Amino acid sequence: MENTFKYRLLEFIFKGIGSLSHSNRLRLGAVLSWFLPFIVKRRVHIIRTNFKLAFPEASKQQIEQWTKQNIRLTTQSFIDRGVLWYAPLDKIHEMTTLEGVDYLKQVQANHEPLMILAPHFIGLDTAATILTTHIPDGCTMYKSQHDPVFDALIRKGRARFNTVHLLSRQDGIRGIIRHMRNGVALYYLPDMDFGRDESIFVPFFGIQSATLSSTAQIAKTFKAKVCPVVTRLDIKTGIYHIKVLPPLDNFPGEDTIEEATARLNRLLEEWIRQDPVQYYWIHRRFKTRPEGEKELY
Repeated sequence: MENTFKYRLLEFIFKGIGSLSHSNRLRLGAVLSWFLPFIVKRRVHIIRTNFKLAFPEASKQQIEQWTKQNIRLTTQSFIDRGVLWYAPLDKIHEMTTLEGVDYLKQVQANHEPLMILAPHFIGLDTAATILTTHIPDGCTMYKSQHDPVFDALIRKGRARFNTVHLLSRQDGIRGIIRHMRNGVALYYLPDMDFGRDESIFVPFFGIQSATLSSTAQIAKTFKAKVCPVVTRLDIKTGIYHIKVLPPLDNFPGEDTIEEATARLNRLLEEWIRQDPVQYYWIHRRFKTRPEGEKELY
């Protein structure tokens, strides 16, 4: 795959982005985000619809402002993969701040199973890259890209600084069990809509939403410490602020799987409401509906 023309071309482009100055990568992001609404109108519609659904009290003007800001942030995060995958580590450190990583190190020092809870904030990939420089071995669930060339780029980029075990959905819980039993940290994305078969319906911004119950199930099975990671991209400075939070208290504890999953959604709501544009609203988070409800997009 790495010898194909398409792979070499994409690698050349991303390497070029990785070599840009701090100010020029922001300029590139600004230019591309201006064109994006004309190229991917469907995705812009999804972002706008998500804001309307999650924040029904917001004015039309506020929704349009948030949509524009979210497009700008999403575009920049995609461009910045060039830095994450190909720039020197000191350049990556220049565009990031990291707080709370000692929580992760303390859990591992105590030889306790560790789940790093990584909701889909704009800085998700940046947080993952930075944390791989602190944690020598990790695993995560990974959905292969439709384009095999781009898939190969992502796999190589994400395992740049440590050993990263990318587990397919087909590996399921067995792949996670195998690695966590060996003391490997799990980097887990809890907030995708994978359809009715893999989810339960719990409230998210007041909407019954298909939500993975496996977060609570894994934590309960392994008695794992669950440390959330929240990120924020300051688009004025181009700095990603990454914050590792303390392990969730008594999770899932005596709660049922449904109660624990609903608790996670409430926490995620709290983090999103602090700065709504920082969430990855480009996904159809409310895609799967309970029986009898109409499609929302």
